[in-house]
Amino acid sequence: MGYKNANQVLPEELITQLQEYIDGEYLYIPRKKGNERSWGEKSGTKEELLMRNKIIHQKYRTGTNKETLAEEYHLSIKSIERIIYQ
Repeated sequence: MGYKNANQVLPEELITQLQEYIDGEYLYIPRKKGNERSWGEKSGTKEELLMRNKIIHQKYRTGTNKETLAEEYHLSIKSIERIIYQ
């Protein structure tokens, strides 16, 4: 999520109205219904983690033990188990 300067994107009258409620504070404006995005969708993080988890699962199936996977991916054994048993 990026921040935008209200002076650059909103009309002055609206800024004045908003300042009556929150003066100089940060304000989160949620997306419109139907425009929501899930976590990691924009940055690609979600897809990267799915790919990493597939690789971890494949390595486990071909004989790599949980401890080695945990060390290689800097994860706890519990996290490796969650990935494997998904």
